[in-house]
Amino acid sequence: MGPVCGAALGKGSAMDDERILDLFWQRDERAIAETSAKYGALCGKIAYGILGDPQDSEEIVNLSYLRLWDAVPPKRPNPLPPFLAKIVRNLALNRLKAERTQKRFGGEFALSLDELDECIPDKKNDRGNSEQIRDCLNTFLKAQKREPRSIFVLRYFYCESIEEIARKTGFSESKVKSVLFRTRNKLRLFLESEGISV
Repeated sequence: MGPVCGAALGKGSAMDDERILDLFWQRDERAIAETSAKYGALCGKIAYGILGDPQDSEEIVNLSYLRLWDAVPPKRPNPLPPFLAKIVRNLALNRLKAERTQKRFGGEFALSLDELDECIPDKKNDRGNSEQIRDCLNTFLKAQKREPRSIFVLRYFYCESIEEIARKTGFSESKVKSVLFRTRNKLRLFLESEGISV
């Protein structure tokens, strides 16, 4: 989801991101420790929201730091948090797919996936269509007002529960559900207007 996700990320009060990236470029192992200190909680929350298992989530977070180490350099992500969040999310989703036949499938990701089924078609085997849907989703989110966009991203990218989103935004749970419902309907109509039908 790219830059749209930036507003929903953690604040981070440790080392400046530019300095952390400098450490990666210098191949200084302190880069991983500083990344963990600043964004470990955020990464853990994303992984746990998808996997629903603390041990698996911890493994995914540690693996994400290694993936970041491999990616920087040559990349120098700006901003860093969405780049790292995407790594964690992709690794967690890959782990989830590998374990789908086991009983550990669950967490908030399963619930949020069910909600999205009503507005996003299942085109797993059509890479071109998947990329079109991704591009349309980014375009759609950029056009939304800050409030529904943030709630949508918290729910469907960070896999946060309705209760967590209500606590963060100060809205009632019913309002959060209502905003999500309306946004999903708008998304479905937008995708249909772009020639993508559910």
